[in-house]
Amino acid sequence: MSISAVMPTYARTDVMFDHGEGAWLYTADGRRFLDFGAGVAVTALGHAHPYLVDVLKSQAEKLWHCSNLYRVPGQEKLAARLVDNSFADTAFFCNSGAEAMECALKIARRYHQAQGAKEKYRVITARGAFHGRTLATISAGGQEKHLDGFAPKVDGFDQVAFGNLNEARAAITAQTAAVVVEPVQGEGGIIPADAQYLKGLRAMADEFRLLLIFDEVQTGMGRTGKLFAHEWAGVTPDVMALAKGLGGGFPIGACLATERAAKDMKPGTHGSTFGGNPLATAVANAVLDVMLKPGFLAHVNAMAAVLHARLDAIARKHDRVFQEARGQGLMLGLKCKVPNGDVVARLFANGLLAVAAGDNVVRLVPPLIIGETEIDAATAIIDLAAGQLAATL
Repeated sequence: MSISAVMPTYARTDVMFDHGEGAWLYTADGRRFLDFGAGVAVTALGHAHPYLVDVLKSQAEKLWHCSNLYRVPGQEKLAARLVDNSFADTAFFCNSGAEAMECALKIARRYHQAQGAKEKYRVITARGAFHGRTLATISAGGQEKHLDGFAPKVDGFDQVAFGNLNEARAAITAQTAAVVVEPVQGEGGIIPADAQYLKGLRAMADEFRLLLIFDEVQTGMGRTGKLFAHEWAGVTPDVMALAKGLGGGFPIGACLATERAAKDMKPGTHGSTFGGNPLATAVANAVLDVMLKPGFLAHVNAMAAVLHARLDAIARKHDRVFQEARGQGLMLGLKCKVPNGDVVARLFANGLLAVAAGDNVVRLVPPLIIGETEIDAATAIIDLAAGQLAATL
């Protein structure tokens, strides 16, 4: 048999991690890596956070699963806290960002069609976006590398240029139900949306009676220095998808919505067997306990300013390797002049984990609990790796 027992859908780096602590990961043979990938922006509070570990252990000794046929106290608590700290009135829980986006797309169709507008199902999305790996969400993202081999593309999505309000307005038809955007494109290359662009989308959605959906799967939960990235622009969506940092490493997703948007999501219209189970919601509530403490987001912003400044300096110093540093909060990227895969590999060889992104960018999304000690170590490795790469040019 030539295929591996684990389906070979990933181009994995040949390393196995045994345990982690804070921003560090360790192999069984004692090698140590500074984790500035955070499981692709997931382990927001670092590895083996003592409080999260205690909460998970405590819940595991009581109840793992009971299904959504019954009330789940931790789910009700988490929903209320997310509602109290956001624009939303209600929350649906699932297991991943793609599932959260699927819920958001269903809400958009249901919202219009329950009012008799059966023709409204199309959604305007941005080129370069990433919304998940389901058939619908790869079609929403529209990237050929994700669509290749999975034809036919799911109908209902119209891609326009990210940041271009005129193109978005021109794409509206009688069939348009919603517009979806990431406040910062992650997989697309760590590209922040301009505040005026997000405000313009809000005004456009109101003018044409569309739902505005923000995909905050990667940008949400403190990643940009506010609990949700759209807060920087002073704009609120009708629907928002969350996941990644929400569980600090435990799988959980959420779709938040206003009452107006979700009023027709009645029993039977959507569901999840595992979504919002007692284990996941216990951990997510623990994550919120930490993130909502006074000073937490101030720390994120302070460390983000330090890291961004250091990356700017490195990009200027190694201008044959890097074009620029960009991003928002602790969602940063280095635009490369050499293949970003080469940079990621060189960083790995020197003990730093990073993640490749689109537009030839190296993504740096460390745990939000990092301090200057970790920033010093990471930027020293980036400086060293860039020098090594420059010597080969």
